[in-house]
Amino acid sequence: MAAIIPSVSKLSSRIIRVLGCNPSPMTLQGTNTYIIGTGKRRILLDTGDSDVPQYTKNLEEVLKKENIDLEHIIVTHWHHDHIGGVHNIVNKISNNCTVWKFESTFPPDDPLPNKIPLNYLKHGQEFETEGATLRVVHTPGHTTDHIVLTLLEENALFSGDCILGEGTAVFEDLYDYMNSLHQILDLKPVCIYPGHGPVVEDPLPKIEYYINHRNQREKQILEVLKKEARKMTELDLVKIIYTDTPRNLYAAATVNVNHHLNKLLKENKVLQVGTEWQYKADSNL
Repeated sequence: MAAIIPSVSKLSSRIIRVLGCNPSPMTLQGTNTYIIGTGKRRILLDTGDSDVPQYTKNLEEVLKKENIDLEHIIVTHWHHDHIGGVHNIVNKISNNCTVWKFESTFPPDDPLPNKIPLNYLKHGQEFETEGATLRVVHTPGHTTDHIVLTLLEENALFSGDCILGEGTAVFEDLYDYMNSLHQILDLKPVCIYPGHGPVVEDPLPKIEYYINHRNQREKQILEVLKKEARKMTELDLVKIIYTDTPRNLYAAATVNVNHHLNKLLKENKVLQVGTEWQYKADSNL
């Protein structure tokens, strides 16, 4: 059962979480947005989806109650449930803040409506506001532009969609995503504030689980290709590996297998022949 997350929560002296009021199977309880800092001018991380009046109302009430304004809006990545609310916030709540995001390589145009000025983040860039210092870490994989933020004062991590509070994350490029997971593990955060789901209080085992889960699936794929010693499609692999998966989920499973195969291709461990794949004999499994 999914954890119940209040619409507004004060998580620490410098972090207020405002739930995006956009629950769904993909967003879990909804997008977590975070007001960061202790002074009058603070930073908002992510903005939820577009056209969600209840989120806009909740955010505005928090800002009024705390007597604060937004200096910066930082978006973890281009997905609509993280960037969609920018327009309403800038035009209805706080029109004197700057909006930041890492530059995308896909899609080619960053989807900010109505020509809202967008500033591009740099890896290692730091933001200082009263009570909080945030460092940008570029973590592609979920999307090409995905970033996480380290809160230096707490050694905490805002993980966007790289690490979720519940379940595992989807990704565009598994090779990049695995590298990002290792980068996050090296940061050794003491807690994680995710883009969806509850706070992760013991993050290192969770990060290691994410890594191990993908490594185990990769090992299974390589073992099947080596044993079968023939060209195979993604669906062939799914039928052998995903023995507990209902047939109506095979399509989703083939997408997952394809991500793994493309990672293995980049690592020179498999060969692609048209729409089929085979084990590369010198890959040292």
